[in-house]
Amino acid sequence: MKIENKTIEFQTKAGLDFIDLTDDVEKFIKDSQIKNGIVNVQILHTSAALIVNENEPLLIEDFKNNLRQTAAKNLKYLHDDLQKRTVNLCPRECINGHSHCQAIHLLVNATLNLINNELQLGTWQRIFLVELDRPRKRKVQIQILGD
Repeated sequence: MKIENKTIEFQTKAGLDFIDLTDDVEKFIKDSQIKNGIVNVQILHTSAALIVNENEPLLIEDFKNNLRQTAAKNLKYLHDDLQKRTVNLCPRECINGHSHCQAIHLLVNATLNLINNELQLGTWQRIFLVELDRPRKRKVQIQILGD
């Protein structure tokens, strides 16, 4: 069995942003020369997520509206009360309780089949990094296990 790993960095552009990673994942698969196995794509953040869905502009807007309703930015979150919160603080701490609450409804990873050096996706399926917080650099790891 062969294992290949890669970390890719992306710059998101908005507080709610969908970045299609599919082409990057497929290029890594081709370069790996692994024919059959499993591809795991994992986000390394808690206020961003991964999904597999359709890249259709109106649907992306529906996703954004759904996430805004799921955990609205203007609600009060205990995570954002820096007078009470005492853990996991960093300099210039961001107020982003909404993004963490949105993230719990999404995934940290997508594990997909690899057959004959081809990522197995349905007709309209694409892999997305979903930014839930603010424009920033995000890291995604790809691991391929197979022969």
